[in-house]
Amino acid sequence: MAQLTVPFFRPSFDEEEKRAVCDVIDSGWLTTGKVTHDFEREFASFTGARHALAVNSNTSGMILAMEACGVKPGKAVITTPYTFVSTAASALHLGGDVFFADIEKNSYSIDPDSIEKILKEDKEDNNHKICAIVPVHIAGNLCNMEAITKLAEKYSTPDNKIYVIEDCAHSFPSRTKNGMAGTLGDVGVFSFYATKTITTGEGGMITTKDDALADRMTKMRLHGMNRDAWDRYTSDKASWQYDIIAPGFKSNLPDVLSAIGRVQLKKADLFYQKRLKTVEFYNKSFKNEDYLTLPPDGEGNAWHLYLIQINPDKLNCTRDQFAKALQDEGIGISMHFITIYNFSYWAKRYPQYNAKTLPNAESHYQNTITLPLWPDMSPEMAQKVVDTVKKIGHNQHVR
Repeated sequence: MAQLTVPFFRPSFDEEEKRAVCDVIDSGWLTTGKVTHDFEREFASFTGARHALAVNSNTSGMILAMEACGVKPGKAVITTPYTFVSTAASALHLGGDVFFADIEKNSYSIDPDSIEKILKEDKEDNNHKICAIVPVHIAGNLCNMEAITKLAEKYSTPDNKIYVIEDCAHSFPSRTKNGMAGTLGDVGVFSFYATKTITTGEGGMITTKDDALADRMTKMRLHGMNRDAWDRYTSDKASWQYDIIAPGFKSNLPDVLSAIGRVQLKKADLFYQKRLKTVEFYNKSFKNEDYLTLPPDGEGNAWHLYLIQINPDKLNCTRDQFAKALQDEGIGISMHFITIYNFSYWAKRYPQYNAKTLPNAESHYQNTITLPLWPDMSPEMAQKVVDTVKKIGHNQHVR
């Protein structure tokens, strides 16, 4: 393989992040404390959320959110197969079940019509099994949240509220006329993984306007304790006096990572503007290439990822061959996503979901490549990506 000349992603750090981490180390308090609480307040203010709860990963946040929304044995969520596996696996960790809805034909977003079909069947069977819908804002382009929240309201009953939990791992900062991603449903869960739009290395944030959900998730993220370590060791009340209200989890974010997050949060809009310049260059460069379909774009798109689809009827190669050629030319690429039902565990557990039952998800999976997109990409790097894609496309074009 050729030397990698354009990395798929590289985090954007400078001396400010380093100083913030050193300040935490010098303070002597490394775990969840004042810095994390400040990060939560600042994130809530940025997004317009009533509550923001820092966690050690999006996955942990998903588990906490689903648990608070009633996912347990006998209950289920509806989500998309076109996402990272943790979205669906979170329900299984709680003993719940999963229904997969197809995505839209011309986007990567979960299809509201497919969601409603599942909700109707659940209602007709009088199961009331579904307690949450989990839309995923793939690549930063938002799902049809107005339609999804209306469906949740329509099919909720006095005995079974259907919550909407937004998987916002890709959608920060996504602004719409109705508010930011993460505030459009009942709960939003963000990721600060190394490749995300802002990063703490590992980490995440939960947002909600619901006081009861916030209280439950706050307690459950730290062993079910009703007091965290910062409260126990800085208040006048004895540090060893606390209660356990449930068998909770260990999901808190330490101050040493929150310090990075606070700095990154201040740069979030700058990072977005930098990514947008590269996106605009990609779009302009690829718009007349008939062997490519450009990414969908809608209100609030955070442009976390740049997903292109190859049009197989225009090429003499497969998606995998195209991707391998890009790598051989030194372009770092990825695939978002391998559809969940294609993994062996999920295929065995849910054989009803496959390429025939979820045709849109399968088509996107088979034909999509993710190109490099990160704030500090140089114009020369972006040009290298464009030139390489065009070189392969023209060489493989059907004559």
